[in-house]
Amino acid sequence: MAMPVATIRSLSKRLCPYFRQYQALTTVPRRFKSSKLQPNFGLLLDIDGVVVRGKKVLPQALEAFQMLSDHTGHLRVPTVFVTNAGNKMRQDKAKQLSDWLDIKVSPDQVIMSHSPLRIFPQFHNKHVLVSGQGPVEDIAHMLGFTNITTVDEVRDMFPNLDMVDHKRRPPSTEPRHKGELPKIDAVVLFGEPVRWETSLQLILDVLMTDGYPNSAPNSIAYPHIPVFGCNMDLLWMAEAPLPRLGHGSFLVCLETLYNKITGKDLEYMVLTGKPSQITYHFAENVLAQQAREMGIEGPLRTLYAIGDNPVTDIYGANLYNQYLGQKEVNRLKKSMDRRMKAVQRGSLFEESQLEEESQKVVAGLEQVPIPYEQLEQLSVIMQEKCAEVMESCIVYTGVHSKHSSVQALEGDIEPNILVDHGHRDFESSSELLAPSMEAHHILDAIEQIFIREGFK
Repeated sequence: MAMPVATIRSLSKRLCPYFRQYQALTTVPRRFKSSKLQPNFGLLLDIDGVVVRGKKVLPQALEAFQMLSDHTGHLRVPTVFVTNAGNKMRQDKAKQLSDWLDIKVSPDQVIMSHSPLRIFPQFHNKHVLVSGQGPVEDIAHMLGFTNITTVDEVRDMFPNLDMVDHKRRPPSTEPRHKGELPKIDAVVLFGEPVRWETSLQLILDVLMTDGYPNSAPNSIAYPHIPVFGCNMDLLWMAEAPLPRLGHGSFLVCLETLYNKITGKDLEYMVLTGKPSQITYHFAENVLAQQAREMGIEGPLRTLYAIGDNPVTDIYGANLYNQYLGQKEVNRLKKSMDRRMKAVQRGSLFEESQLEEESQKVVAGLEQVPIPYEQLEQLSVIMQEKCAEVMESCIVYTGVHSKHSSVQALEGDIEPNILVDHGHRDFESSSELLAPSMEAHHILDAIEQIFIREGFK
């Protein structure tokens, strides 16, 4: 099940103080770093508002990718494009990026909001209802799902369920579908649909009838069947002067209606896309594979997440940064265990030295909560060696802008009002919304990173 809100709050509050101390101790001042040809860092790049605005490539992006690519057009730094979009196949998005940026982007370098669903095979043979737009069936098949029904198919089978648009109401209330629709076992929400009222109605029907949308239940089943939510972006930046409604807005409608009708909260089996830690864990694994293919030895030390949205890009990167700090504490604890055994054999430190080191480790451990269960369950298929730190970088070419009316959507009209655009299952935290780096645009961000890393 998705991590409870209370656990997220505990994680955020308990990790922040320790992680600031940990970063201060482990971060090497960049000015002392020597120039190197082989990077030991990786990049996680948002697309909308960072690389493009709608279908228009930002001019600074072209120059930035000239810096990042070699003479053959291949990226010379481990890089993934992490987008909350969910209406395309990743190979189509890779081709689109290649055409836009005049570089070679492979499908493996593209992480869509739904990409982590590939690591939930226990649901791939279940009968799932999928919602969104674009080739949702093809996307579901690509992720491993084998038994798929779309919202449009449910409406075609039972047109009497969709009654908001009077012009679309069927002349007869008799269902067109002969026979019964097999029980729907789970709901997968890829992205915002076109007709919100239709999707909202039919998804609610499926949840309240325990997977039989055309039947009248004796009681509303709770907990409801599993729900997978992809992309929590309340807003996203296109060509319009103000941000547009995203899938996160659709989720707010669905959650509110479910609660208003049933009196209970809609629960998610898992939430993917930024700021979900599973998405960042998945992205780091892809970066590690790229690094190995490039001949880079050892794990990448630093990951840089560049985005335009504080409540998804920055929040998610900072939350994963805390997770990396927790992994480091666990590593130190294991190291101390080995040292204690060595001391018992009389082959390492004096006991007074060991006691001093042990106290330091224990002091750090006291500020670290229980590991995020879903990530720990995935450790068998994800890499064990993680990066040391993830830096979050905000750029001002998208949702977040210092020089536009977008500020009105961030609560800056009235300074005493803080507008929370994050998903309800993620605590509003000013610390997690604060980037560790700021840049005017992606080119500025890449130049800063290259200087920090001494990379040419």
